[in-house]
Amino acid sequence: MTTRRAVKGSRCKLVAVIASSADLRFALQMKQPPDLFEFRLDCLCDVVDQLERKMSSLRVPLIVTARDPREGGMGNLSFAKRRELLSRFLPRAKYVDIELRNARAFKPLLAYTRKRNVRLIFSVHDFKATPSLRSLYASARTAKATGADIFKVATRTDKPSELARLVDFITNKDLNVRVSAMGIGKLGALSRLLLARCGSVLNYASFARPTVEGQLPIELLRSALGR
Repeated sequence: MTTRRAVKGSRCKLVAVIASSADLRFALQMKQPPDLFEFRLDCLCDVVDQLERKMSSLRVPLIVTARDPREGGMGNLSFAKRRELLSRFLPRAKYVDIELRNARAFKPLLAYTRKRNVRLIFSVHDFKATPSLRSLYASARTAKATGADIFKVATRTDKPSELARLVDFITNKDLNVRVSAMGIGKLGALSRLLLARCGSVLNYASFARPTVEGQLPIELLRSALGR
């Protein structure tokens, strides 16, 4: 039987995803910014110079990621290009997000993050289904053992049973790592609200057009969570 921890309410941090130059302009003009901004560097290759010049004007901490094409990354970027982008922006980041499958390949970069006191998010993205609870627990244990500060999981939630599985996962009090969980697909929007109230530590939102199905605009998410 799964042991569950008490629901803590909407204590999650809001993350607005910057995936275009338009997103960056919007972020710079926000009167009430979110808790964090995420730079999707795989989407921003054409404007990295502009991004670097203006990032100091953003008033909240940053997450940087250069998503693997196998987990939704744009532009089919090589490992070397993604490593270059992450290395360039790491000095200004509070968190770096790296796919759990790439933990070994990025080992030298991870050593650098620890020296710089940059916190580590290991992530798993499954656009086809929600894995079994056993698989989710195994990934969380691996993430923790590899040094994760946060384990992030984003999975397909077209069926109520898939969303229920994510709820069971995140409410298990025996998890020994902080978790950010979210759904993608038909129940994606509902999952963002429900999982935030079940203990998810980060909740990702778009500025206008979502980067994945089910992602909510930042102002709508903020309002729904009473933030």
